[in-house]
Amino acid sequence: MRFKILIILGLFTSFLFPSEPYEYRIGPKDLLVIKVFQVPELNTTVRVGEDGTITLPLVGKIRVEGLTRYQLEERIASLLSEKYVKNPQVTVFIKEYRSRTAMIMGAVKKPGAYEVVGKTTLIQLIAQAGGITSRAQDRIIILREREGKQKTIVVPIVPLLFEGRGDFNVEIFPGDVVNIPGEMVMEVYVFGQVRKPGVVELPMGYGATILQAIAKAGGFTERAKKSSVILRRREGDKGETIIKVNVKDILKGKKPNVKLRPYDIIYVPESLL
Repeated sequence: MRFKILIILGLFTSFLFPSEPYEYRIGPKDLLVIKVFQVPELNTTVRVGEDGTITLPLVGKIRVEGLTRYQLEERIASLLSEKYVKNPQVTVFIKEYRSRTAMIMGAVKKPGAYEVVGKTTLIQLIAQAGGITSRAQDRIIILREREGKQKTIVVPIVPLLFEGRGDFNVEIFPGDVVNIPGEMVMEVYVFGQVRKPGVVELPMGYGATILQAIAKAGGFTERAKKSSVILRRREGDKGETIIKVNVKDILKGKKPNVKLRPYDIIYVPESLL
């Protein structure tokens, strides 16, 4: 099933991207900008290590994983005030939230990893990824791991995006993998007496046929010899198979439609009459 989803996501504005929450907890790979008022030589930009620590001038290594930025400000200020700076004013800005991301892949315009800051819903994540493409199938699959166990959540697209069903707009958590399967297509080649010869794409897994391929190529020209269409097919190590197809009989219902395989070549000859 294909959907041309060109609406809905543009209707959601300010609530899609919440501002930085007070309780965000710093984690590995986050990028921090640290400034000490009136002591510019202590200002630094540092990325949190895999072990959850950072190293700062004068105070050395500090464990920051699990702290809010406000708690880290107090921690740095306390360490500096012990020996080096009287009443230091410290600010911490989280420039990149790398420790709390969710992956979205498949039929979206900008697949990739996105920050999960505060409460993030499925629609918000889809919006960050640029929206769903026209090749999306009818469902969304969310893979979630908790305590070593993997959970799969399946969300149907229609009630989520077209019916506005809030119960399907599930919350997304760091580490989630969201897959929006796209329609798989195969390429076949149509040449000869058709209106738009060349490569055509057909849905894979739904029994694509020779009539569909010819229709995708614009249909027959007036000079097409419908009774002598040639289908050329590679058979792996066995070489090439050539099949003569009487499309005229298929159109009359006298013969079954011919199912295609990826990279089949269809040639429609010219009638001499």
